[in-house]
Amino acid sequence: MAHTLADLMAMDRKALHATLCAGHPVDPQALAEQQCLGVALMPRVLQRLLWTTFRKTFTADGMPEGQLRGWNVCMQQTGVDGPRQPRLDRQGRPVTFGHYVLTPADGLRFPGGWTGGWYLDYGAGRNPRWDPAGLGATPLVAVNPEDPSLLLGWEVFRLGPAWLPLPLYYALQLDGPLAQVVPPPR
Repeated sequence: MAHTLADLMAMDRKALHATLCAGHPVDPQALAEQQCLGVALMPRVLQRLLWTTFRKTFTADGMPEGQLRGWNVCMQQTGVDGPRQPRLDRQGRPVTFGHYVLTPADGLRFPGGWTGGWYLDYGAGRNPRWDPAGLGATPLVAVNPEDPSLLLGWEVFRLGPAWLPLPLYYALQLDGPLAQVVPPPR
């Protein structure tokens, strides 16, 4: 039986981690030039402090052949089923943060027993040095076999040779073609 976004939202951390470890490699070609609705799967108190929904993007723009990069977009908090509108800055541009590169996980030993195929490498995303997002090395899997429409990610920070697994998971649901390409930070 295929998992749904509602299934992921109802899972506790232990079930989310088991789903992540049983997940399937993402298909980078299926993600190219796409945007995803992101749903934070964290304790309610953290959702109130941070956010519930966000957007993740994937593009081949400016990347070597076969590689993707992306960024997060802050969204108006209208709920999972509400309108999907980005938060805008004073110039009317979407507020973006946390740039990353979709990277093969070959040879890396992630914590918690995860041995999947791909992760989001925020260290390669050219984020400012002061930005803690640059520590992120986020495993990403397809929840259902051969179906890129629902993904599951797990927040892990890389601190030199050490890994710091965080109790924070998120779901990504494909949400159509990429609306706008944002250049990476300089």
